Amino acid sequence: MGFEGSSIMIRALHLSGRAAASAAALLLFATLCLAQEMPPGYAGTESCALCHEDIANAFAKNRHAAVGKEKRRGWEARACESCHGPGLKHTETTSAEDIRNPAKLPPSQADSSCLSCHTMQPTQVGRVQGSHAQNQVACATCHSVHTPPQAAQNRAARLNAQCATCHISQRAAFNRPHGHRLNQNAIHCTDCHNPHGTQMTASLRLSTGGEPGCLNCHNDKRGPFVFEHAPVRLEGCNSCHEPHGSANPRMLTRPNMAQLCLECHSNIALPSGRTNTGALGGIPPAFHDQLNPRFRNCTLCHQRVHGSHINKALLR
Repeated sequence: MGFEGSSIMIRALHLSGRAAASAAALLLFATLCLAQEMPPGYAGTESCALCHEDIANAFAKNRHAAVGKEKRRGWEARACESCHGPGLKHTETTSAEDIRNPAKLPPSQADSSCLSCHTMQPTQVGRVQGSHAQNQVACATCHSVHTPPQAAQNRAARLNAQCATCHISQRAAFNRPHGHRLNQNAIHCTDCHNPHGTQMTASLRLSTGGEPGCLNCHNDKRGPFVFEHAPVRLEGCNSCHEPHGSANPRMLTRPNMAQLCLECHSNIALPSGRTNTGALGGIPPAFHDQLNPRFRNCTLCHQRVHGSHINKALLR
């Protein structure tokens, strides 16, 4: 490394007067190289800061700056090159072709740099295995490596705005009459979804014991129940509810409750003793007159729609 630094000094001394500023920068760079031992091909973070001063100042406030401060990571004084690759040739030629730019690489190659540190960590920043990876959405599409952290009080608004750049239809659904308070920035998308992927559809988060993540907030609906409502156990909350927004005050998938209930309960087997065949096609009892508004609100009687400990018909 010392020989390479000396050769740079010699070339710098032979530059013309028009390149005096560049010569000074090269001389300073050579001094830095001689002052610290670098692996072959590497220039060091301080050398990068000579030209990229604004980026270096912002990066110093980013949590990724710790990469170049801890010996255990193996990138001491070379934080920039942990992602951009060896930069010695780039400092000599100043050509963009002589340095790796993750923003211009295919997502699979760019993500390999991130995953060299963020693979299988016991945090939400874990192995990318969800729909984002399958759709070639790179880590840098959502995450900024150089900029300093933003104000904590604006986190929900920033996250929601960022997700909305791709998930336009889901963001528009929150403008319906009833929905979670995302427009007020009371929650953000990652409260329910893990953008790095889960084993659930739509990258939904899970609650304790592998239960739906909805129960993190709606824990009064948590079972197990003696008498379960089958869709709750088998299909989850989305079988009846539209979490992004709905025309129904209970955020149901249909504007009218009876319409939703009858999608299943107009095609069920009759109770034991009512038929000899047990075939599908049962209908509610005769007194359930659907022309009467009273009977179109099923939960007036069947209040325990999420499950009951006392009544098989989920009555109150």
